[in-house]
Amino acid sequence: MAAVLVPELYVSDLARSLAFYCGALGFRMVYERSEERFAYIERNGAEFMLEEPVGRTWRAGPLEAPFGRGVNFQITVEDAAALKEAALFAGAPLVMDLEEKTYLRDDEPIRVRQCVVQDPDGYLLRFSELL
Repeated sequence: MAAVLVPELYVSDLARSLAFYCGALGFRMVYERSEERFAYIERNGAEFMLEEPVGRTWRAGPLEAPFGRGVNFQITVEDAAALKEAALFAGAPLVMDLEEKTYLRDDEPIRVRQCVVQDPDGYLLRFSELL
């Protein structure tokens, strides 16, 4: 089944973003339209479209770096610590170090291990591991 929500992220350098997401974090290329500077990537059900803002765009306002202001994507993973280390090795800034936290979902406690890193364009990625 296709994902029902796939964020499309403007990136300043598609090759750099693909090196980060696919090379460092283990996403795979689903397909690419190189002439449009566009790629569709996936990792265990987490899907993103990455696009350099050239040609036709969907801008709602001025586009200024960092592109990812105000966005925090939570990605459920099997090993948050491993992804944190991979992101740091790739040069990503650490925004929030690993922590264990309990949240309530329908009055039931859910325990997670999570951290937040920043991608090359400023998008925040929260790796969340169910404990």
